[in-house]
Amino acid sequence: MKTDFDRHLYSHNHIKGCWEHHLEWCPKYRFNAFGKESSKADMEAILKQIATEYKMVVEELAVIPDHVHIVVRTKPSMSLSKTTQLLKGRSSYEFFRKHPNMRLRYRKGHFWAPSTCYLTTGSVDLDRTRAYVRNQSDAYQATLLKWAN
Repeated sequence: MKTDFDRHLYSHNHIKGCWEHHLEWCPKYRFNAFGKESSKADMEAILKQIATEYKMVVEELAVIPDHVHIVVRTKPSMSLSKTTQLLKGRSSYEFFRKHPNMRLRYRKGHFWAPSTCYLTTGSVDLDRTRAYVRNQSDAYQATLLKWAN
């Protein structure tokens, strides 16, 4: 029987894993661009559409008046920077098309601030991961301490 964790694992050839990331970014000048319900709903729809186009899975999405949180699962071939570039770049373009009046505030066409917060997510906490790696020695593996002397 598959656990909830196994359902989220990506498996291909010799790769098995889960590429889930929590991303957070805000509009330039931290302006409340999503204060209106219509602009908030448009941004949610845009981000979901972009994710679907590029075979990403949106696990969680929160569009708050002055920033966006998204937990997204991608394929291992897509880097974290590429994921962010696609989401921020395309969403900015599509949002300006739906809300041309926003171009008055963002005259140079840069909707999002250049900074982004990245957090990786996992099924196991950091302490458990460190303990797992620390306890990997067996009869066929030598520790670095053995070779240091």
